[in-house]
Amino acid sequence: MSIRCNCKCDSNICYWLCCCLIISELNSKDIFHQFLKAFVVVALVEEFSKYLIVRFYSQKNKEFNEPFDGIVYAVMVSMGFAALENVIYTFQYGAGTGLIRAFTAVPAHATFGILMGYFMGKAKFSKNRVQLNLIGLLLATIFHGAYDFFLFINFIPGISIGAFISLIIGIVLSRKAIKKHQDNSVFKL
Repeated sequence: MSIRCNCKCDSNICYWLCCCLIISELNSKDIFHQFLKAFVVVALVEEFSKYLIVRFYSQKNKEFNEPFDGIVYAVMVSMGFAALENVIYTFQYGAGTGLIRAFTAVPAHATFGILMGYFMGKAKFSKNRVQLNLIGLLLATIFHGAYDFFLFINFIPGISIGAFISLIIGIVLSRKAIKKHQDNSVFKL
């Protein structure tokens, strides 16, 4: 199926994006739509954007010379994204929102970056580059989607705690990923 689009991009992509946006806003109390919004519209789009920068800029850089660099570059891209996103939210919803997000969403983006970067670092030095890169993207998307999903369905009393549980699990896995790459680093002191 194809639709007409005034932009110069592939009309199937525009159709898919429009459907995702429409689906995500159909019913704010519908858990399935909130699931799609969290995992596809927000998490996949944001993590894929970060993935593209690390994959097509950082991984090709000669300074990316050990697996730990995957974490470094992915976190830096994630922090840039989180900072911009936080500024936008602060302008839209006020300083209180920016302050809360500084201690929740910003560390969450760092965590998602570590999870993605761990696998992207391994991918750079592996024969299974595509597979490892995609595992990193998938893992970051899953944790990001879970975090957002529990926040999006806050009409269910107490459910927002799920966001923080998923974030804590992500932080624990991130610490293990950092340690593993540090232990294997050729540059350790």
